[in-house]
Amino acid sequence: MLSVCEAESQHPRAEEKQPVNFPDSFLIAEHRRIKALGHALAGGLADLPQRAAVYFHLYEDSGRRNVFPLIAAHGALWASGYFARGMKAGRILSLQYMGHAGRRQEKRASLQVFADAFRRINREVCAEAYCMYHFTKLYGHTPMAEALVPAPLLAGLNDCHRSRAEASDFPKAARRALFEAFFLWEQAVIVSPSVEAAVEAFDWPAVKWLAMRPKIAFSYLGVGGGLQFKDFSDKAERIERGLCAYEAAETVGLAQVEAAIGRYGIMPASFLENTAAEFSEIQRRMGAAAAQ
Repeated sequence: MLSVCEAESQHPRAEEKQPVNFPDSFLIAEHRRIKALGHALAGGLADLPQRAAVYFHLYEDSGRRNVFPLIAAHGALWASGYFARGMKAGRILSLQYMGHAGRRQEKRASLQVFADAFRRINREVCAEAYCMYHFTKLYGHTPMAEALVPAPLLAGLNDCHRSRAEASDFPKAARRALFEAFFLWEQAVIVSPSVEAAVEAFDWPAVKWLAMRPKIAFSYLGVGGGLQFKDFSDKAERIERGLCAYEAAETVGLAQVEAAIGRYGIMPASFLENTAAEFSEIQRRMGAAAAQ
């Protein structure tokens, strides 16, 4: 079986001119292949730092034009601490069931399932973002891409790939359009249905109330900064806060947003020293695991 690195190296680069008459069966197989690579690279439920490195690869590979994965990397790293705090709060609140061991165990198990549902959302977004980016990088001008990728997202990604290949300017208006297309797509297709299902299934009102009112304090927002939610299950509020996170990143400066990734204290030193080499190492590990 090909490793992740080998599978990528045997396919044409976006910078090369591509014919547009690929057979549909080939393009469908390619989409499946790239999506499978995305899922492998996204790792397990708890591999949030690994996903942050994959997200950063997508940002870096775009020549820093595709800002969605940079913000998503912050989301993954912030969530790592949020999940830890949430599980600790759940253990404390479960003390009210001390006289009912079975009930206490049931509540704590349900909290774990609830947290895992959100980790699963993060993993799925990472895998799909990888697939969307790399599939369009290779085949974005084919009719199959038009069938598989929503029009606003396809247009933004194709503009991004073209700008990267030509080393042309990609101004804030273009970056915002691409971010918004990516963000609205992942909210509609992955996040909203999954959040609704997770919230509906979680039967612990007190903990659910707390969980749905986070203050998302990405490190680049500074001390005291953050995006306070009234109800995280509200799609409209998630979209509003997500666009605020993007605008704040542009205001701070993307270089500062990149540097702030290290402030969560959980990214490996190897990533902080060489982001591209860290992603290559993840590719190597995932390829070796797939070959076993």
